[in-house]
Amino acid sequence: MRAEKDSVVSFHYSVRDAASAAGEPLDDSRQRGQPMLALLGHSQLVPGVEKALTGREPGETFEIDVAPEEAYGERQEGLLQRVPKKYFQDAQRLKPGMTTVLQTKDGGQRLVTVHKVGMSSIDVDHNHPLAGKTLHFAIEVVEVRAAAPEELQHGHAHPGDGHH
Repeated sequence: MRAEKDSVVSFHYSVRDAASAAGEPLDDSRQRGQPMLALLGHSQLVPGVEKALTGREPGETFEIDVAPEEAYGERQEGLLQRVPKKYFQDAQRLKPGMTTVLQTKDGGQRLVTVHKVGMSSIDVDHNHPLAGKTLHFAIEVVEVRAAAPEELQHGHAHPGDGHH
């Protein structure tokens, strides 16, 4: 079966900053021991990876470079915000350059990068840590299957055959 909209794709990947493709991976699914699982056509992956997976079959391996506009977007200036320390878990361990999760007013979460740590507040950058970077992906398609009705209803892939 070929990967297409509403199919579940299981794949291993490694991603590096394309500017330093020989460097250490930024992320590698093999280090976690499990392939990534995604329901295509439901915004679970960066657009460039989803497009590259479409039409692929199990066993295929390929490498792609994904530009910022097809990955995490361009960096935007002016996205620094000063936030009181009380809004962070383990605020005392945070240091500039670290990423952390910030709870939003609407109950959601947002990944931010610590810019500066003060006595009572922390300055964070709301750009995604990989914003503005062209990313190099090495991908191996492990499995492709039709999505179960529950997966389509929920809008995401479930491990195994798609049933909870």
